[in-house]
Amino acid sequence: MRGPARPKWAVCVVAVVLAATACGGGGRVGGPNAVVRASWGDPQHPLEPANTNEVQGGKVLDMVFRGLKKYDPRTGAAQNWIADSITSPDQQNFTVKVKPGWKFSNGEPVTAHSFVDAWNYGALVTNKQLNSSFFSYIDGYQQVHPGTGNPTAKTMSGLAVKDDRTFTVRLSQKFSTWPDTLGYSAFYPLPRAFFTDHAGWLKKPVGDGPYEIDSYTRGTVMKLRRWDGYTGADKAKNGGVDLQVYTDSNTAYTDLQAGNLDLVDDIPTTQLRNVRKDLGARYINQPAGIIQTIAFPMYQPRWSGGDTQKVRQGISMAIDRASITSRIFRGTRTPATDWTSPVLGPHGGFKAGLCGAVCAYNPAEAKKLIQEGGGLPGGQMKIGYNADTGSHKVWVDAVCNSINNALGNDKACVGAPVGTFADFRNQITGKSETQPFRAGWQMDYPLIQDFLQPLYYTDGSSNDSHWSNTEFDRLVDRANAESDRARAVSEFQDAERILAQQVPAIPLWYQNGNAGYSANLTNVALNQFSVPVYNDITVS
Repeated sequence: MRGPARPKWAVCVVAVVLAATACGGGGRVGGPNAVVRASWGDPQHPLEPANTNEVQGGKVLDMVFRGLKKYDPRTGAAQNWIADSITSPDQQNFTVKVKPGWKFSNGEPVTAHSFVDAWNYGALVTNKQLNSSFFSYIDGYQQVHPGTGNPTAKTMSGLAVKDDRTFTVRLSQKFSTWPDTLGYSAFYPLPRAFFTDHAGWLKKPVGDGPYEIDSYTRGTVMKLRRWDGYTGADKAKNGGVDLQVYTDSNTAYTDLQAGNLDLVDDIPTTQLRNVRKDLGARYINQPAGIIQTIAFPMYQPRWSGGDTQKVRQGISMAIDRASITSRIFRGTRTPATDWTSPVLGPHGGFKAGLCGAVCAYNPAEAKKLIQEGGGLPGGQMKIGYNADTGSHKVWVDAVCNSINNALGNDKACVGAPVGTFADFRNQITGKSETQPFRAGWQMDYPLIQDFLQPLYYTDGSSNDSHWSNTEFDRLVDRANAESDRARAVSEFQDAERILAQQVPAIPLWYQNGNAGYSANLTNVALNQFSVPVYNDITVS
């Protein structure tokens, strides 16, 4: 139900003093130098490309940096960007040529060294970068990032700079689609300043994209401004973007309506019944490469030992996805039947139904399986989630109600909110989470491999469950080495079938990207990752 209308001044007070410019929305001057005011949440870590694997930090990196590849915002297809060419005679040895003329916003040229040095830094275990495993297919990774003990090298033997514009990459095995991964932020280049003054760079990151960071006050706002020295084809059509931090998506939505904000890319579920009436054509709702799951802490014996596989299967079958997506999400979610996303299409690896009966609502069978598996550990399960996005509480409560109804126990499942996204992520990456937790995934690049390997491969960069399965790993390795795309997709789908047996994470629903914007903006669109295409937005 909608809350009562509030005066504009009160909205700004609730928004936790988001900056003086956030209030008094009237009288704005538009044009090419006007700034877009958008909602945002603080990232978990400082914005190092190889250490950012969550959505909020990723938004900024994708505005401040450009890499070898860039994903088409409409189709998701990987296009050469800084790369002049990426060639290989055997899908294992690659030669990369960098286009001339590219620069970082501090004036330093982007060269082959900019990539090789960044990748070596990202891979080195002592630098503790969350995305280090994205470099694991490069020869020499095991020496710089051993499973235990100290590294025996500081750089990967598979990387070699030939000249300022050329470097070679030797992978440890064939990986036919490896070039298509290179638009992901972990592979962005870094300037020398990153290495010579690391602390200073972290305070104000310098990239090679259409925007540069002007200032950042944690908990309040990050101000990005158009970099006029950018030479790429996707120059910013506005003067910049102020990413204003909100700890409540309902407050952001109210600020949008009041004229204190221009763009919200997380419409709270409580407003979905009203959003079309409120915004009309200024509401965007489109499929995106996002899936919402509940992950289990497989490093906890009570969730991974004995017959708990049956418990995990039963919990999944106790969730009435169709009812929840219909009643709560109103056409912005679709019940999941596998662990990927329909936006991939058959060519990209999506195949409906791979989850099988495990994703079908069957409360009687759910109760039976949970009992056969020894019951819920400790007699109760909690679902952890970050409370700074209002949407999560609504659906977590609905999922718990569904599980409770199936088990005939209104206390079998409860939500376990954590104050902020950053605290929630720190709890997960620190392995202090002892209960199942929400684990939505937004694709890094449009390949089935990206939905499987980072999340479920042993020691994958985002394997927050810390699940490990030798056969799953073997199938992923085989798929990566396959030069025929159709056969590679089939191998990946075989790996997915193991997820249906083991259920380290429960697929809930495929998520649309949705956003709302003010009448001051034009040319607003979401890309295939559900992120606004900020550089195309104009302010009138």
